[in-house]
Amino acid sequence: MSDNAAPVIPGCVVKKSDFDFHLPPELIAQAPLAERSASRLLLLDVAAGTRENRMFRELPDLLAPGDLLVFNDTRVLPARLHGHKESGGAVEILIERVTGTHEARAQLGVSKKPKEGGRIILTDGSMVTVLGREGEFFVLRFDTDEPLEKLLIRVGEMPLPPYIERGADSSDTERYQTVFAREPGAVAAPTAGLHFDEALLARIRDMGVDTGYVTLHVGAGTFQAMRADDVRDHVMHREWLNVGEALVEKIRATRAAGGRVIAVGTTVVRALESATVDGVLSPFAGETQIFIFPGYRITSVDGLVTNFHLPQSTLLMLVSALAGKETILDAYRFAVAERYRFFSYGDAMLILPGGTEP
Repeated sequence: MSDNAAPVIPGCVVKKSDFDFHLPPELIAQAPLAERSASRLLLLDVAAGTRENRMFRELPDLLAPGDLLVFNDTRVLPARLHGHKESGGAVEILIERVTGTHEARAQLGVSKKPKEGGRIILTDGSMVTVLGREGEFFVLRFDTDEPLEKLLIRVGEMPLPPYIERGADSSDTERYQTVFAREPGAVAAPTAGLHFDEALLARIRDMGVDTGYVTLHVGAGTFQAMRADDVRDHVMHREWLNVGEALVEKIRATRAAGGRVIAVGTTVVRALESATVDGVLSPFAGETQIFIFPGYRITSVDGLVTNFHLPQSTLLMLVSALAGKETILDAYRFAVAERYRFFSYGDAMLILPGGTEP
């Protein structure tokens, strides 16, 4: 496994600015639809060079018996907390990663950054001590009797992305979570999975399409803006993942039988590529900083279900590595013209690099 797979292509400089596109603000989805599978689906057949407007509930029509859908089963923690410094200033805490029973790395929204040893009082009276800093993150100790994850469930809010311009409400507790989430640890949802409901999953399984799971705990760094224009100068945030032996065997069996492996979300691609060495997928559990952009050859999947991503983002670069930068940007321009809904609560795209036939 490579910690940071950023290929250096002789004579080629990949620039952040090459991945820009115009997005009218009104196309940024601010809330989920009433039904998960009621979103739209843009079918991108790369081999044929075609695009087709579909509905997400039609996804089974685009699959074949023997295919394998791979999901990320991470569960989003209610990782946003509110409180104030002992001096009185308001503080917003966004947990980036739980690192121990009572410790975490976090981003702090505060007018004046607290020093080591500073104390934060949460809305329920719980005390938090600042232990230090790790780059842009603060290391915090929660001085409570209960484990941190229980405190988050009790007083935390779902950490909606910064482009959703409203506070989280009770509906987000369910909807900013996949129906198959089971491994707590993420602070952002694997959003491609949000379109699946139990009825759609049952239809997919009944038609002979298999399912499998990785775990990758999405961190707050997924929204981190790239500062350098040369993407080779960007260092990815670390995320923990697990690709189990049972899934590896399913993928091998699917490929041997001529089926396709279709990832549900970019986090699944990152997990599988992190567990791939010299084109061979093996079980792996640990951290990854893998950075996938054009020039990197993705070998672990044959298709991808994904939402539409931020301009100049590492996720837009990943899907461009799968389908080609100009193909993706052209599809995004088409999606804007067709008024697709963008980002976490928006619509989806099915990218089939090898075409629609298995």
